[in-house]
Amino acid sequence: MDKNLIGLLKTSVALWIIIACSVVAIMVAVERLLALWRFSERARSLADAVARAVYRGDFDDGRAQCERSSSPAADVFLAGLVARAPAPPGRPARAVTPERVTAAVERQRVQLNLKLRQNLWMLGTIGATAPFIGLFGTVVGIMQAFHQMSVAGQGGFGVVAGGISEALITTAAGIAVAVEAVVVYNWLNTHVQKLAVQFRLLTEEFLEIIDEPAAAPPAGPAGSA
Repeated sequence: MDKNLIGLLKTSVALWIIIACSVVAIMVAVERLLALWRFSERARSLADAVARAVYRGDFDDGRAQCERSSSPAADVFLAGLVARAPAPPGRPARAVTPERVTAAVERQRVQLNLKLRQNLWMLGTIGATAPFIGLFGTVVGIMQAFHQMSVAGQGGFGVVAGGISEALITTAAGIAVAVEAVVVYNWLNTHVQKLAVQFRLLTEEFLEIIDEPAAAPPAGPAGSA
């Protein structure tokens, strides 16, 4: 069987495509696992650090916390702090409203959700197409087996059994890769949805904090009477 498999690898383009799909599926799964590793913990830790800075009225420290952080959530919090801050010197004054801050945070949150789902489409595509690629390879292998039978001028199932059994390996490989890709896709998709909900709640807490009157930067010391 090993010799037959080696021979099939030499002649079956479909089998090579299936192997490539399997490698891509594994690479995407590993990349997403690393990207999502401890996402909630890092986002919560950053949110706590930013909240402490905001409660002190130190918005510059809050922005510095976001800029130093490696968490993907840093851009979301930073967008809220930038929108909450007054206009820089030399630029026209702008109204700082809760709606403006919320819009800035929501834009970044939507972009972050897209980043969390990055490359998942590859797993869905592989799961949907791998069985058909394997079936295509099997059909081609059966056609070749019958062609060899016609060339040899001999009939009977024994003449084509070997070629058909080799061709069916392609279908089995396609189904195996599809199962692998679909299982990983469903798990990652559910995990990303859970992270998105958790982060939405976290951003709502963040918005409540920076919208509080106490979160405004403290005024300068009042002059003595």
